[in-house]
Amino acid sequence: MTIDAITGAQKAAVLILSVGKEQAARILRNLREAEVTEIMVEVARLQNVDQDVLADVLTEFSVIAEARTHLAQGGVDVARELLEESVGRAKAAEIFESLSLPFVAAPFEFLRRADPRQVLRFIQDEHPQTIALVLAHMNADAAALVLGGLAEQLQSDVAVRVATMDRTSPAVIEAVEASLEKRLASVLQQGDLSSAGGVKSLVEILNRSDRATERLIFESLETYEEDLAEEVRNQMFVFEDIAALEDRSVQLLLRQVDQKDLAMALKGVRVEVRTKILSNVSARAQETLLDDIEQLGAVRLKSVEEAQANIVRSLRALEETGQIVVRRSSDEYVS
Repeated sequence: MTIDAITGAQKAAVLILSVGKEQAARILRNLREAEVTEIMVEVARLQNVDQDVLADVLTEFSVIAEARTHLAQGGVDVARELLEESVGRAKAAEIFESLSLPFVAAPFEFLRRADPRQVLRFIQDEHPQTIALVLAHMNADAAALVLGGLAEQLQSDVAVRVATMDRTSPAVIEAVEASLEKRLASVLQQGDLSSAGGVKSLVEILNRSDRATERLIFESLETYEEDLAEEVRNQMFVFEDIAALEDRSVQLLLRQVDQKDLAMALKGVRVEVRTKILSNVSARAQETLLDDIEQLGAVRLKSVEEAQANIVRSLRALEETGQIVVRRSSDEYVS
């Protein structure tokens, strides 16, 4: 395999594998679903990557990233020269053409550069639906800070609106941007609707919020609609996150779950997850569990997801009673 013989998706897969899980997750969160799927297919297909190919991919990525910076700042000639010197004139022309296409501002682009404290002061007196629309388009870390700074009753109202937001017309988004008087002209990407908002947006915000804010939001969601609260709660911790738990927490969790659910939940999971669970049971229990998994044979994906959801509910119950601690990205620890 040489860099000239691999596709863009394969290069992206090599890059994703080289940056580590946390950075990879951040990158993937900013891609469209179709792009994520294409890259993940290539990740699954990749075996051993030659070190020369890895170095070439990283170099090309670095060159393109720097060229994008110059291009975004108006340094078109500098960007072109940089590419031509790095990859040759023909390849530079191909890359430069692709660089020029996507430079349209996303909705509320100015929010990505603003201090969250300034955003809070600016929008806290707006209508809750306006605040929800703004938060749904912000980076999740910044949105969590803004949400946490709102008055308690307003937090609840806004959280419900984020969770229940579906798709918003570009005309509405443009009108809200104009009314907020922080003017960056918004050129919407192709398509008639913006899909910001929804349960996923609220989950990302809550995963970065402090515990008090999270608890308040859930109390309000449960009052508003219990099924919605449960959906948000279950998405805040996915089954495969068990691999990141401390051993003591895993052992406590395993004592609470049904053996049949555990066997079903482990069908087709990542090696790290299965290893984490097997390493926290006795040798005899390992043997029994592996036998149970094998005897299941082929199962429906829905059955696996239901079993995993049952275990996640058990985990959440243990967390709520303080018996285990689920670490979040916003938590700070000292040793």
